[in-house]
Amino acid sequence: MEQRTYKNTDISVSLLGMGMMRLPKISPDKEDIDEKAAEAMIDYAYAHGVNYFDTAHMYHDGGSEPFVGRALKKFDRKSFYLATKMPVWMADTPADIERIFQFQLERLQTDYFDFYLVHSLNAGHYQRMKDFGAYEFLKKMKAEGKIRYLGFSFHDKPELLEQICDEYEWDFAQIQLNYLDWEMQDAKRQYEILEQHGLPCIVMEPIRGGTLASPCQRSNELFEAANPNVSVASWALRYAASLPNVLTVLSGMSNMDQLKDNIATIKQFKPLEDSEREVIEEAVMGWQ
Repeated sequence: MEQRTYKNTDISVSLLGMGMMRLPKISPDKEDIDEKAAEAMIDYAYAHGVNYFDTAHMYHDGGSEPFVGRALKKFDRKSFYLATKMPVWMADTPADIERIFQFQLERLQTDYFDFYLVHSLNAGHYQRMKDFGAYEFLKKMKAEGKIRYLGFSFHDKPELLEQICDEYEWDFAQIQLNYLDWEMQDAKRQYEILEQHGLPCIVMEPIRGGTLASPCQRSNELFEAANPNVSVASWALRYAASLPNVLTVLSGMSNMDQLKDNIATIKQFKPLEDSEREVIEEAVMGWQ
């Protein structure tokens, strides 16, 4: 599995990270996890070199964290990197920040988090983070060894991202980045801001919730004509993974076929060539 090194450390993170937001479900209209199928996916990912597992307090209506804690318990804790997030919007008082954090440690059956994020920062959540002293508490947890690297995930405009990076000291950040949102949601500028601040980038939604696995008939035809031996989704995954400041690309996979395809794409990773970027640009124009 292709790996990226976190700054000047001995931390080597798999370029493909496993997101725990869209795990297989027992029923399509409910969020209950099909734990047998999901655990088989985690086991397969781990066996094939994936070592970054990302969850959050509210994924699967609160079911993701406890499931992930059980599923990863069988592995040596030092052999993988665990990430989860602080949902500041779920806190009514500053005391709730600590309560949620301690609850997450219990649910994930761990003494520390490798990568911990303030979840989904936008203008409103950022203000609540400030009002409730969430950053100060999490810095304290980092000083105590309960967090190794502290970051945030982001859903807003580049101007706010610049402010967040300027006002606080962070270790990394997570943004939505894919070849459609590179311009549509100004992911390009967001990526550049993280580069300028020396913050490794974790990518979420590289396949845009599955949309880029089959954008439209014209785009699909262009991708398949350029390389009939790979999936359409693999183009989107490689697009994000080709950026040098990307630490890992999170994919929220829902079945074993998606997992195997993503692993095959990253296991012998080849950055996009200029000719392939031209195919992507044409596909985007064909879709629009």
